[in-house]
Amino acid sequence: MKSYVIGCDNAAVGLKNTLREFLVALGYSVEDVGCDSTDDSTAYPYIAKRVCDKIIESNYEKNGLLICGTGLGVAMCANKFKGIRAGVCHDSFSAERLALSNNGNVICFGARIIGAELAKKILKEFVGLTFKDGFSTPKVAAIGELELENLK
Repeated sequence: MKSYVIGCDNAAVGLKNTLREFLVALGYSVEDVGCDSTDDSTAYPYIAKRVCDKIIESNYEKNGLLICGTGLGVAMCANKFKGIRAGVCHDSFSAERLALSNNGNVICFGARIIGAELAKKILKEFVGLTFKDGFSTPKVAAIGELELENLK
């Protein structure tokens, strides 16, 4: 069972705490890298870096969960790191495709967009899926090739 690294900016502390507890209740190991307070002004790019660094240090054995106001900023930042494939998911189909079509390893939410119960439902779906070689394998390989070419 994969373990998760989670982080958020100060706009998403409540949702992060709810989802951390939810992952633990599902039996996952969770490492929380902040923010821990709405008073913490650490910008989301630095939180995304913390999460991605932990995933990379684990040799990609860990997955990530990032949350900001919309999910867009943390996803953009996470995708700047080698081997990270992050996507914003506010519905079950997107989470399914992030996992099965794109071999995604970081799911992102927007705390100002999605409620806690829907986020839990989507997260549960995402963590239960595993990428398998098949139709999407060449596309994921192409992402890796572009990454090597552009992230120098």
